[in-house]
Amino acid sequence: MIRPLRVLCLVAVLLLAGAAPAAAHNVTAGADLRFAQTIAGAELTVVIKGTSRVPGPLLIGVIAYEPATGPPIGLEVRSVEDGHKATATAQPSATPRYVKLTVERTGPHELRLTAGGEVAVLPFRVLVDRGSAGEFLIYGGLLVAGLLLVGGLLTGALSRRTPAMLLAGGAAAAVTVAAMVVVFEPSLPPPPPDGAAPAVSAPALGRPFARGRVTTVPARPAAGEEFTLRLDLTDGSTGHPVDDLVLHHEALAHLVVTSEDGAYFRHLHPLRTAPGRLEVRLRADRPGRFLAYAELEREDSGGQLLDGEFRVAGHAVAAPPPVPPAAAGGTPVVRPSVPVAGRPAAIEVGLDVTPRQWLGMSGHLIVRSQDGAFLGHVHEMGAPAPRLRFTFSFPAPGRYLAWAQYAAGDRIVTVPFTVEVAEALG
Repeated sequence: MIRPLRVLCLVAVLLLAGAAPAAAHNVTAGADLRFAQTIAGAELTVVIKGTSRVPGPLLIGVIAYEPATGPPIGLEVRSVEDGHKATATAQPSATPRYVKLTVERTGPHELRLTAGGEVAVLPFRVLVDRGSAGEFLIYGGLLVAGLLLVGGLLTGALSRRTPAMLLAGGAAAAVTVAAMVVVFEPSLPPPPPDGAAPAVSAPALGRPFARGRVTTVPARPAAGEEFTLRLDLTDGSTGHPVDDLVLHHEALAHLVVTSEDGAYFRHLHPLRTAPGRLEVRLRADRPGRFLAYAELEREDSGGQLLDGEFRVAGHAVAAPPPVPPAAAGGTPVVRPSVPVAGRPAAIEVGLDVTPRQWLGMSGHLIVRSQDGAFLGHVHEMGAPAPRLRFTFSFPAPGRYLAWAQYAAGDRIVTVPFTVEVAEALG
């Protein structure tokens, strides 16, 4: 019986290896999707709960950060493959109130958001776990072993020794196959879920970085008036629109806009309004030159930072009232007080409240060089509340503008400060 057992074990291993192709990039069935969006003057995070079956329910909720209750959000989920649609209305709040829509199939879908005359279309996939060949072999092997064992016992009771031994050997072989599958399956990649994108061979070095073009509508906005900031993304190789962005810290793109002097600062999450096009509505309180930086990541490419600039005409208008000191946190403390270029520095901000999670983190630190040639973005290191702690290495000596951010109550709090960085000696 030794040789048949070895053959059966080898067959089981080969079946497992052939049934488990590599999972697609960033694909996990049952996981929630979170899209940060700046829409209708509100900072929101749209949560799409993972679903376990189709046809079945799809839960969608909207978390509001600034303000904590935003305008109603129209939702429309559409299957890209058959056009089936489901609609609902969600009310943003600090704690999401999920609404239930129905999806009929797995695969590519689009979520259309509408609020305050603005529209965003978010691509996503409905994914459902499918049973692996390993599970079939495990349970099938145990079932066969049980049947053969019962048959062997019955045959032995009838004094048929040879058939009973053959049946017992078969049961042992089935148990061995199941055991081998249990041992080897955890080391093999899981099969892609139902609805995953087809496997496509990416270039050996991955896709090229996207090229970005920053424009405004109108072309020369005036201070105090609303305008649209537009970012058009194209493939550096083909020139086609880039429409394969992956979620990066709960957003398709993070957009930082500052005035040249740093007095104006916004951290936004633009809307996907068309393939390769991201837009957000803004209002500047002063004229002059503005700098825009977009953090994003293409599938099979990697994270990148795009930058651009635009100008605002007119005259300065009244700025929004300052954040009350009690809600703005304490003065940031930098250690050493004069950091050295290229060496880690610790930055702490004392708080009066426990911050809410925003973009998957309790705090963010954005740093810009005085001339605007450099922008850095790091996250809170997990300091015990109520404080934020960051570690950052300034790349060169000089003056840096910095903004620590966190969510508390019904607002995103921004704490601006500056850092003078010394040159490394020796």
